[in-house]
Amino acid sequence: MGMLGLPFLTRMEGFSAKIYITEAAARIGQLMMEELICMNMEYRQFYGAEESSGPQWMKWEELELLPSALRKIALGEDGSELGGGCPCIAHVKDCISKVQTLRFGEEACYNGILIIKAFSSGLDIGACNWIISGAKGNIAYISGSNFASGHAMDFDYRAIQGSDLILYSDLSSLDSTEDIDQSSFSDDNNNWEELMNSLSNYDESVEEMEKLAFICSCAIDSVKAGGSVLIPINRVGVFLQLLEQIAIFMECSSLKIPIYIISSVAEELLAYTNTIPEWLCKQRQEKLFSGDPLFAHVKLIKEKKIHVFPAVHSPKLLMNWQEPCIVFSPHWSLRLGPTIHLLRRWSGDHNSLLVLENEVDAELAVLPFKPISMKVLQCSFLSGKKLQKVQPLLKILQPKLVLFPEEWRTHVSFSDVTSFSVSHYSENETIHIPSLKESAELEIAADIASKFQWRMLKQKKLNITRLKGRLFVNHGKHQLLPENEPGGSSQTRPFLHWGSPDPENLLAELSKMGINGSVERCMTDAESEDGFTVKVQDPEKSMIEVRAAVTVISAADKNLASRIVKAMENILEGI
Repeated sequence: MGMLGLPFLTRMEGFSAKIYITEAAARIGQLMMEELICMNMEYRQFYGAEESSGPQWMKWEELELLPSALRKIALGEDGSELGGGCPCIAHVKDCISKVQTLRFGEEACYNGILIIKAFSSGLDIGACNWIISGAKGNIAYISGSNFASGHAMDFDYRAIQGSDLILYSDLSSLDSTEDIDQSSFSDDNNNWEELMNSLSNYDESVEEMEKLAFICSCAIDSVKAGGSVLIPINRVGVFLQLLEQIAIFMECSSLKIPIYIISSVAEELLAYTNTIPEWLCKQRQEKLFSGDPLFAHVKLIKEKKIHVFPAVHSPKLLMNWQEPCIVFSPHWSLRLGPTIHLLRRWSGDHNSLLVLENEVDAELAVLPFKPISMKVLQCSFLSGKKLQKVQPLLKILQPKLVLFPEEWRTHVSFSDVTSFSVSHYSENETIHIPSLKESAELEIAADIASKFQWRMLKQKKLNITRLKGRLFVNHGKHQLLPENEPGGSSQTRPFLHWGSPDPENLLAELSKMGINGSVERCMTDAESEDGFTVKVQDPEKSMIEVRAAVTVISAADKNLASRIVKAMENILEGI
C-alpha cells in the first residue's frame, strides 16, 4: 500500500535516493499502481477530462475558496497532495526502474558502507522489517508485524536478535485504548520457551479467522435475503483469505450464488500469488509439496465458482451477470473503480451489504451515495503486534537501545531494570543516540601484517606497531590494503614519539651521555605552565625548550643535537 505514493516522490525534481523493496511487494505494488491509473482513466472517460465535468461529490470547493497561501499548504506546490493528480503509466515505469528488489535475507550494499537486508514481518505478502548494518553497529527497523499469519511468511524476529538499536514504528498497537504497564513483565524471566510461546501462540490467528467467518456469515445472510454483497479490495492477504472462506461457506450453505472479481489486474494478481511459495507461510508452502494450489482461488476459478473480469462494462461480465451476487472490486476509498457503479445500484437495497475495514471512515466514504439503505459492516484485521507482546519480544531480541514513537510514552511504561535503554522520537525531530560500538573492526592485508614491528609501551605494558596502506570501505567493512610502492621498495620510516618528558629523567639520560645541564621551570603564561627549559653547559652550550605542543632543541653542533635527540627518544614512548 505504501508504494502507491512512490511515483509522486520519484518524479520530484532533484530526487536521487536509492529505493529498496522486496520482490513480492514490488510486483504487487506495481499492479496496484497500474490499476489506480486504469481506474483514473475510466473515471475520465465517464465524466470527461475537464475537472468541471466531474461529479459534485468529487470536487474540493472549500479548498478552492482558500487563500493561495493556505491552498498551497493544503494541496502542496503542485496541488496533488490531497489526491488532486494521478500518476501516468510513464511515471510508474520510471518509478519501478529506480527500484532495487530484494529477497528475504538478501544483502544489498549501499555506497560500500551500509548492508541492508529485509526480513518478513508477517503482515502481508512481501511486507518486511529492515536491518541496516555498518562498521559501527546495526539498526533494526520494525514496522507492523504479525507473529502468525494465515497467508504471508511469519514474522522473522530471530533475524533481528542482538541488534544494537531497534527503531520501533508499529503504531497499530495504539489503536487499543488500554494502557499497558510493561514493568509487570519480569526482566529476570529467562524461560525462553515460555517467552517463545507467548509470542508464537495462535490465538491471534484464530481470532483473525473468526473475523473472516463472521464476515462470511453476514454475506451469506444477505444473499439469502436476496441482497448482494460488495467487498472493496484493500489488503491483498485479507482479500485472498476472504475469497477462500466465502467459497467454503457458500458450499456449506448449498448456495449457487456467483462470486465476481472485477479488477483490471485481478487475473494477473491471482496468478502471481500462486507462484510465490517462498513468500508465504509454512501451511501454504506445504500445499506445494502435496500438489495442491497455494490458494483455493485457482480451483474455484476452474470450477467457475469465481468469475474474474477486467471491468464493470466488460461484455462477458454483462452476459454472465446474475443477482444476488458477491463482488470483490476496487477501490476501498469508494471514489474510484467499479465500487462507484455497484454502490449506486445497490445503495437503496436494505438487504445488500457493504464490507469495509475499520481504517476507512465509513460515514465519509458513503456520503456521496446517501440516502443509503444497504447495511455497512466494518471490521478490523490485525495490522501489528499487540502491546502485551512488546516486552516479551524485546526480551528475546536483546537490543542495546530501543527508540519508540513519542505516542508510546503515555501508553506504555517499561521496567527500570530492563536490559536495554529506551528513548522516544518525534516526527521531523533529530534525536542524538550514543555510539553503538566503542570501536570498529579493520581487516588488514597479510602483506601489511607480516611487516609489523611490535614495540612494548613502557607505561601501559601494551604492544603497539605502525602500519601504512590504502584504506577501503567495501561491503560495510573497513579494509587496509598494501600501497603500490614504486620500484617495490619502501623507505625506512622515522620514529614517532609522543608525551612530555620528565625533567629529572631527561637530566639523568643526558648525564649518561656526558651532557650536563640544569632545569628551569617556565611560568610565563598558561600555555607553558607545564613546560620547562634545560640549559646545557657541557660539553657545549645548548638549550632544550619543552612545551605542551612542541619541543625545540637549539644547538650549534649537529653531533650534540643528535645526542640530545637520542636521549629524548630513550625516555619517550614511540614507534
